[in-house]
Amino acid sequence: MAATTHPAHEALLTRWNGLLRAVRDEAQAPDLPDPAPYGLELLRRWAEPQRRYHTTDHLLSVLDRIDLLAGYADDVQNVRLAAWFHDAVYLPDRSTNEERSARLAERALPEAGVDAARAAEVARLVLLTRDHDPAEDDRDGEVLCDADLAVLASPPQEYAAYAAAVREEYGFVPDDAFRAGRARVLRSLLGLPRLFRTPEGQDRWEDVARRNAATELELLEAAGADTGADADAGTGADTESR
Repeated sequence: MAATTHPAHEALLTRWNGLLRAVRDEAQAPDLPDPAPYGLELLRRWAEPQRRYHTTDHLLSVLDRIDLLAGYADDVQNVRLAAWFHDAVYLPDRSTNEERSARLAERALPEAGVDAARAAEVARLVLLTRDHDPAEDDRDGEVLCDADLAVLASPPQEYAAYAAAVREEYGFVPDDAFRAGRARVLRSLLGLPRLFRTPEGQDRWEDVARRNAATELELLEAAGADTGADADAGTGADTESR
């Protein structure tokens, strides 16, 4: 049976095509490759069967949140490109997804006609989604990380669905190990001075996100999660939000 196409597939492909054309030197347009095959390959990746949270829906949500925060970015086009690539490589049993996604951006973007300096900057932004702790003066990094973490501020029912989807992605991990890894990630996030760096992100999402994460952590601890200090990094390193 053929895979079902996401309802936003064509709209996302249109967004990708426009984005790529906007960042390329259109004076060379006759010699530049068609952006569509690159977008189709990325959308294929986002629809892979091992994904439950890190899906096309997540890509769409991050892109929409970047649009909301666009005024805070120095180069919002770089942020949008980083969103497309930030989970393009996603295998729940690997701890190198961000690095592999960044390398994909560095390979694919120049091939698609994007200059190497921009591709390198996109790869740098992708790597920030490992810990969501950009430097104070990194406006593009702040926008990307805020957009990626905004799911933490979802209404209770949506937050529960998000947490359940993350658990399903890690279905191969035993309950005790998952709870320890997930608790470690939540403690790390709650230990940040601010989850959200842009003024808009702080106003919209900070308080609710902290309440949601703290509540989930309390539930994990009540179910027997340990301090997480000895948890296998591979069981929870990618479970926070992306």
